[in-house]
Amino acid sequence: MGIVNVTPDSFHSASRKTTLESALQASLNMIGNGATWIDIGGESTRPGASEVSTDEEMKRVIPVIKNLKEKFPNVLISIDTRKAEVARNAIKAGALMINDVSGFKDKEMMNVAVENQVAVCIMHMQGNPQNMQNQPNYIDCRSEIYGELKQKAISLVEMGLSPELIVLDPGIGFGKQQQHNIELLQDISELKDLNNEKSPKCGWNTMWGVSRKSIIGQITEQENPEDRLAGTLATAAQAKLLGVDMLRVHDVVEHRDFLNVFSRLRED
Repeated sequence: MGIVNVTPDSFHSASRKTTLESALQASLNMIGNGATWIDIGGESTRPGASEVSTDEEMKRVIPVIKNLKEKFPNVLISIDTRKAEVARNAIKAGALMINDVSGFKDKEMMNVAVENQVAVCIMHMQGNPQNMQNQPNYIDCRSEIYGELKQKAISLVEMGLSPELIVLDPGIGFGKQQQHNIELLQDISELKDLNNEKSPKCGWNTMWGVSRKSIIGQITEQENPEDRLAGTLATAAQAKLLGVDMLRVHDVVEHRDFLNVFSRLRED
């Protein structure tokens, strides 16, 4: 999944696309380079980010989705939003997934997903972008986070959403201390839950969004997100080994090439 931030303040400055033309060009480049999904967002959710109004967020993202869909009718578009109204209008414009970093806490967002039978990415976040990194705390990090995600997934299934449309994301960097992030990246077996009754064939679909985040910078001592690509690719290798289904990334070409070589070398 390629990231297109139609924002002036996302943490990775190179990902900021503040015009329709630049957002469209970035999307087209990612599609051409092998991205399966394009995730379009109009509100930064980095730690401490200010909330954007519904009108402003729609003004940023809806034209991009409409134009992209017109150029490539078969493209898979995800809308990265916490607002049900933005999601509803994005679906009308052509989006096929709701990527909600607040974890579908809003019942109306759940209704939008079920009514339209679109894919969803349920992400875990403790708190909100304004306060999530103040003092995140867990007794058992993986158990608590994976449990919350699975319970929300089950609620959506009980409302009528097909389990095949559900993707679970532990929310690396969203209300987690460094050790929490590392624990989540070390094991996803409980999250996949291969014997779960709601999705018996393959367990829950999973996604990681680790690209260039501060967890990488803390390990590599790279303060600038621009310098965190190599560390990010290490998490892609870990994702491949653990069976993560989708990676949300800034750098599509580099991940494509890395994973192609990594996968080839591991073939029997």
